[in-house]
Amino acid sequence: MLIGIPKEIKDHEYRVGATPSGVRELVNAGHKVIVQKDAGSAIDFSDEQYVSAGAKILDTAAEIYGQADMILKVKEPQKVECGMLRKDQILFSYLHLAAEPELTKMLIKSGAIAIAFETVSAEDRSLPLLAPMSEVAGKLSIQAGARALEKSQGGRGVLLGGVPGVSRGKVTILGGGVSGTNAAKVAIGMGAEVVILDKSLARIRYLCDIFGNSAEVLYASLENIEKNAVDSDVIVGAVLIPGAAAPKLISADTVKRMKKGSVMVDISIDQGGCFETSKPTSHSNPTYVTDGVVHYCVTNMPGAVARTSTQALENSTLPFSLALANKGYKKALLDDKHLRNGLNVIDGKVTYKAVADSLGYYFVEAEQAISEKV
Repeated sequence: MLIGIPKEIKDHEYRVGATPSGVRELVNAGHKVIVQKDAGSAIDFSDEQYVSAGAKILDTAAEIYGQADMILKVKEPQKVECGMLRKDQILFSYLHLAAEPELTKMLIKSGAIAIAFETVSAEDRSLPLLAPMSEVAGKLSIQAGARALEKSQGGRGVLLGGVPGVSRGKVTILGGGVSGTNAAKVAIGMGAEVVILDKSLARIRYLCDIFGNSAEVLYASLENIEKNAVDSDVIVGAVLIPGAAAPKLISADTVKRMKKGSVMVDISIDQGGCFETSKPTSHSNPTYVTDGVVHYCVTNMPGAVARTSTQALENSTLPFSLALANKGYKKALLDDKHLRNGLNVIDGKVTYKAVADSLGYYFVEAEQAISEKV
């Protein structure tokens, strides 16, 4: 199979769909790889390294999209990239379609086979290709929150860890999954007062076991969410319903009652955000203020540490990329129900129920859609 690695074009997105090491694995398995010029140069993966790994360097994205059987990306294709996708071309990338009606429409029109990292599953019902970026985003959320809390950034001027004789800052984390747990680890390490809210009693017990008295873990009732929101210096939104739009856990009215200069970091923004006042931002302009509260809603947070993120992501995606290339997409998807869960769009049909329900499309079972493909 001919595999294409384009350069990412989203704002301040320096990650890349494959490292030279990953390219070597693909080439060693008998495949050809084409990489766009300077696709990884911003994070110290040179064109020379890709050539040494067995890839061919092409100058433009149009050449990559025009020739490749499968496109390996990190972020969802932008409008200009969607225009280059073609019928029966495999796209393997993060997509987050439930929050992207226009992107979904363009993918349907393209006829491409769109497989989303974030909905590929595992036997334990976890999301193995989302997990590494959730870990990164969780840890970054506290760094971002602490920075935005500085007075020069529009925040309250509070140091999360405090100093002797002065109260420490309070961090409330909505959601105790992968992102929330990693956010808590960093917040606790910085010395903040930490509260984690979750609806799963099994998860609450787990969080209590691992954090002990270092964090307060509460059931995510409306009362507990609102009470802690208005008393916090930083709130991290880390909730996830696989493939679906995030629920709005903090209302605009609650935001009005929060401390002026407090900070809200919405990790869930890729799925539409979990705060009613959230709207997507970029690394170029990461924050805005609503009712005196600083909002950080960057849609590609892990891009801030692009080299680490690229390597962590490839560790998870490479076995699936190899399966798609080695077997072809039909056999790979039919053989592996977990990879098949990643299929969101094929032949103009929406095959992930949460996306279809969120955007009002007719849902077709993935197995049926693949079997009907000629």
